Amino acid sequence: MNKVLVTGGFGFIGSHIVDALMRKNYEVAIYDNLSSGSIGNVQAKVTPFFGNVEDEASLENAMDTFRPDYVIHQAAQVSVQKSISDITNDARINIMGTINIAKLSHKYSVKKVVFASSAAVYGDSDVMPITLSHPTSPLSPYGASKKTAEDYLKLAKELYDLNYVNLRYSNVYGPRQTANGEGGVISIFTNLVINNERPYIYGNGNQTRDFIFVNDVADANVKALEFEGSGTFNISSTTSTSINQLFSIIQSFGSHHISPLYRPAKNGDIKESLLCNKMTIQKLGWEPIHSLESGLASTYEFYANQNQHSLPATEVGSTSPILKPTTLSS
Repeated sequence: MNKVLVTGGFGFIGSHIVDALMRKNYEVAIYDNLSSGSIGNVQAKVTPFFGNVEDEASLENAMDTFRPDYVIHQAAQVSVQKSISDITNDARINIMGTINIAKLSHKYSVKKVVFASSAAVYGDSDVMPITLSHPTSPLSPYGASKKTAEDYLKLAKELYDLNYVNLRYSNVYGPRQTANGEGGVISIFTNLVINNERPYIYGNGNQTRDFIFVNDVADANVKALEFEGSGTFNISSTTSTSINQLFSIIQSFGSHHISPLYRPAKNGDIKESLLCNKMTIQKLGWEPIHSLESGLASTYEFYANQNQHSLPATEVGSTSPILKPTTLSS
């Protein structure tokens, strides 16, 4: 039985990857600092390790104990705004953490590292959808750190023959998501609609994103693990949706009509993002199977069943709505 170590495996995306791996009968260990994840996100029997990816000694203890055949590296600092306010911490986690992964994977003869990268590596573009050949010009330290981490994994292949797959996620959403990160706008909107409250949208709401359901992302990670070779791929729906359109769909699930409040756009926020997944479909044999409407319905149902209260005001990455909600009367 092949063994897979998932960093950030108790988190939003990581826990869904763990679920997908368990369905394929992999033996799984998780390395996580629980900064945003929760042990309750994973119901399967896994081997847990706790620590920071930038802590080489702690990470090595997990690698030495578990001896994985593969590493799926999800652990990261994921907030664009936090990367701007604390560039050093972003680099420490996203760059040094990935360097530690590469170094120890080589030391312990790992067959492949699958890395969670981001559409943020591209920056703004006048050409849509963005293909893998498009120049990378990040607008934030977060995007720059993800691109640098990719480059280190490519070098590890050249220097140490460590296989890698870089997966450039578009905006991931789904059950278990928190407000942080690139797709957190959906969990924010959903919780507000459930609680009959209005969100703030930064900018005019016409900025577009390419939303991808988390179960599709989890399947892509398994495909990448089983892919013979190394490479970089876009993981996306190749469907463009504005933030205004997104909110309209989500608020339609609620029992009241809710209109958003608008605030000036935030620094580092990409105007348009739409990734081409043609190469991913051809080479990985993967393609998304969940429509935005079905994925949003599943996500809404999850939060409604959780009976969660609205989230506190918080910075969100690329889509940048912030919540200081206004309660509507019934």
